[in-house]
Amino acid sequence: MEQKHLISVAVFLLVLPLSAYATTFDVRDHGVKNGDITDALLKAWKLACNSSTPAKVYVGPGTWTLRQALLAGPNKSPIELQVQGTVKAPADPYQLPDKQKEWITINYLNYFTLFGGGVFDGQGKIAWTKNDCHKNKNCMKLPMNLSFNFINNSLIKDVTTKDSKNFHVNLMSSGNVTFQRFRISAPAESPNTDGLHIARSVGVKVIDSIIETGDDCISFGDELTDVLIKNVKCGPGHGISIGSLGRSTQEKDVSKVTIDNCTFVNTDNGVRIKTWPSAPATLKISDLKFTNLIMNNVSNPIIFDQQYCPWNLCSLDKPSLIQISKVKIENVRGTSFTQDVMIFSCSTSRPCQDVQIGNYDLKYIGDPTLGNATTKCQNVKYTFTGGRQNPPLCAASSAPKLRPK
Repeated sequence: MEQKHLISVAVFLLVLPLSAYATTFDVRDHGVKNGDITDALLKAWKLACNSSTPAKVYVGPGTWTLRQALLAGPNKSPIELQVQGTVKAPADPYQLPDKQKEWITINYLNYFTLFGGGVFDGQGKIAWTKNDCHKNKNCMKLPMNLSFNFINNSLIKDVTTKDSKNFHVNLMSSGNVTFQRFRISAPAESPNTDGLHIARSVGVKVIDSIIETGDDCISFGDELTDVLIKNVKCGPGHGISIGSLGRSTQEKDVSKVTIDNCTFVNTDNGVRIKTWPSAPATLKISDLKFTNLIMNNVSNPIIFDQQYCPWNLCSLDKPSLIQISKVKIENVRGTSFTQDVMIFSCSTSRPCQDVQIGNYDLKYIGDPTLGNATTKCQNVKYTFTGGRQNPPLCAASSAPKLRPK
């Protein structure tokens, strides 16, 4: 699809909802039983997908239960899912009919809109106690709240995903998708509840959204280009991460990622790049912009970690083979809970190239006996582009010490 057509489609999706003229399929007309909408939703969805004119599936106000759902296309016409109520998953992950699949999976759609102000409640508290994946390779697979795959020209707006058992949202193999006024909510101590994971996609936007969770607010996988994260509030959580990358030889490049006008509050990291050492992948990470960012009590506000090796799951014998280049960091201000407010721990075999840094003001608010904020550099070629420089850029040349999160 040509770029001009992609832009026109995005404008259409953002300003012209289908609801005014779409045929509505209300789940209450299709056999809701004791508040369980599972069968009714699947029946209404099938009718809407087969409609030759724009169609809408409607879940009205109230509290509903949903055992599990695969909402798949292809759709014949533009299709909406309007959710106004709270939809709850089974609290016990063993109660899902297919334990190998996600709670709600939405696949193979074009011109799809999810909206309505509703809440998808994964009821993850029981599942979190069963999560031992950090030490058990044969751990139980826990389901995500929402999994989007192979969707194009689509808009997800004005809905909330809450207390997912695992990642909240997964977006894979998709194009021209916007998340707008999207809310993700889970407590800081909830394990592996990444807010939004995006990979193998092009033209993704996350705008005007709030993400509060127990892991990465947003994480990026491989084969990704043309991504905009703008006006997003992150925290609690582990920040916004590109990676981790490098463990598979089949991974592909990441490029043209912009993180702009975002706020991080009490997060374990701000903006982070993670690549594995002693790993085979040779992809490139390039054309990145981290601009107009506010850090409030953030650990590691800016960190490039090419020695990422959590829980000693790898060897540090060989450097990362991933090249990071063409990075712009500008207008970053706020406070850090760690003394090293910017860390560039780049690869000895592929030093970070063309990193442009300008106008930053980051203050250390931890232990006052340790002194002021510092920056650390290792194998990075950077240029200071002007403006405020607090603290001095890479005044110390020692190798940074990194926390494996």
